[in-house]
Amino acid sequence: MRPVSIVMCLTLALLSGDAALAAAPQVRTQAPGFYRMILGRFEITALLDGTHPFPVHEVMTRNETTPTGERKAVKLEESHPGKAEALLAASDLPAPVEGSINAFLVNTGVKLILIDSGAGSLYGACCGHLLENLRAAGYTPEQIDEIYLTHLHADHVGGIAPQGKPAFPNAVIRVNQKDLDYWLDVKNESEAPKFLKPMFEGDRASLKPYLETGRLKPFSEGQELSAGIRAIPTTGHTPGHTSYEVTSEGKTLLVWGDLVHVAPIQFPDPAITVTYDSDTVSAEAERTGVFAHAARSATWIAAAHIAFPGIGHIRSVDGRFEWLPANYTTELKPIN
Repeated sequence: MRPVSIVMCLTLALLSGDAALAAAPQVRTQAPGFYRMILGRFEITALLDGTHPFPVHEVMTRNETTPTGERKAVKLEESHPGKAEALLAASDLPAPVEGSINAFLVNTGVKLILIDSGAGSLYGACCGHLLENLRAAGYTPEQIDEIYLTHLHADHVGGIAPQGKPAFPNAVIRVNQKDLDYWLDVKNESEAPKFLKPMFEGDRASLKPYLETGRLKPFSEGQELSAGIRAIPTTGHTPGHTSYEVTSEGKTLLVWGDLVHVAPIQFPDPAITVTYDSDTVSAEAERTGVFAHAARSATWIAAAHIAFPGIGHIRSVDGRFEWLPANYTTELKPIN
């Protein structure tokens, strides 16, 4: 073979190699959504159900004081035009902003307790990934002993029974009696705003298989549900909205549902509420009170709608609250 032919063959081989490398398809999926931390003797696993765009202009309101002294929710864009965008821009985020739906698994060494369950099939393809992430984290739905719901909105209860079929065959569902009474009442459904009505139907479908098998057990406020886990009333978002105080060996983690929907907006201004709040004034008061207590006590927080894994601390700087996310680590040791 002549030298020119050899050079040409080598060139073609190199070019074909480049083409083969370039042909590798983009994967375009994220890693499994779970993250662990050790709280005393308890293992906490954050589980991602999915993310979805949160329409801040449509749903965010702010409690304003009327001339008569009454506190009343007004659309945020009407009372403070551009405020949502400005607060999001300070964190280099757009509007609408992508929001997480998180749930939290507590392994006490005796029980496996899931706090919230994600949206299941109620939010479409964006969400409903809790079960696959639970399995990726090394657990199965059959192992779950109890499920504690913060409240009965679709993105917290829908995962217990996607398409009406129980996802957790051995679990007992625990929920605040006030929330259960409200969402199962047909009179409340008839009087509810149009955008809330589908939630009543979704709740009935999600709870039905557990009701029928005697595995739905409501609780009263302030009750210790399991050793080291206590129900804390944080009403306002819903009539029975509940947070869960998880304590082991002197370390405390407060797991909340919808005290916060958009962290970059509501930490600097806790008076900002959402149209889904059943009582915006109470929701603001609970949020402000929990923020202040968590900042003073350095309590760990696990939040349903703060960017995954939703675990961190709150601090107060010159009267302004800030969210401090947990530092990511692959080393599992008890937190300080």
